[in-house]
Amino acid sequence: MMTTKGMPLLFAAVFGAMTVTGAAEAAGSFMKTGGRTTQPVGHYEFCQKLPAECRQKTARHAPMELSRRLWSAIVSVNSSVNAAVAPKTDMEMWGREEVWSYPNGQGDCEDYVLEKRRQLMALGVPAGDLLITVVRQPNGDGHAVLTVRTSLGDFVLDNLEPRVLAWDETPYTYLKRQSDSNSGVWVKINDGRAEAVASVK
Repeated sequence: MMTTKGMPLLFAAVFGAMTVTGAAEAAGSFMKTGGRTTQPVGHYEFCQKLPAECRQKTARHAPMELSRRLWSAIVSVNSSVNAAVAPKTDMEMWGREEVWSYPNGQGDCEDYVLEKRRQLMALGVPAGDLLITVVRQPNGDGHAVLTVRTSLGDFVLDNLEPRVLAWDETPYTYLKRQSDSNSGVWVKINDGRAEAVASVK
């Protein structure tokens, strides 16, 4: 799904032919979200320590336009954070499970996500377009990734994958993510791909 310059074929194909906003409905792949759901305990405790991180409220808006400059920033942040942080489990670092924190040279999946989100927000990407997302890996393990909402669809930044992929190009089952209107609220994801595959068999 990638060109030699690291740009998705989806993005490269439509960028020159039409405006990014106009291409969204034709080419973009967006997660379908449902109602409010439980906040992960690690995120709840993170919010207790840093309440300002979870009080970011935004009016509902169209996803940010995926320009060449934004795509370059997304790819750069994903690569640099993946390279800078050494993988360590919460048990190894803290002696207990589910401690969400900004990484200090090491961290687990949630820590990578928090740092990528922080760096992209510092570059001007709205909080409502940078959503911490909980998924299930093919082996059944839980995992966290960062979803970036754009006019060309939802893209995923992942410490287990060097490429930035459209969410439906990843092997995960999507469970829940932050609300795009309130960073302290979580909503369900209606991931219909597994059901669609099952119905074909």
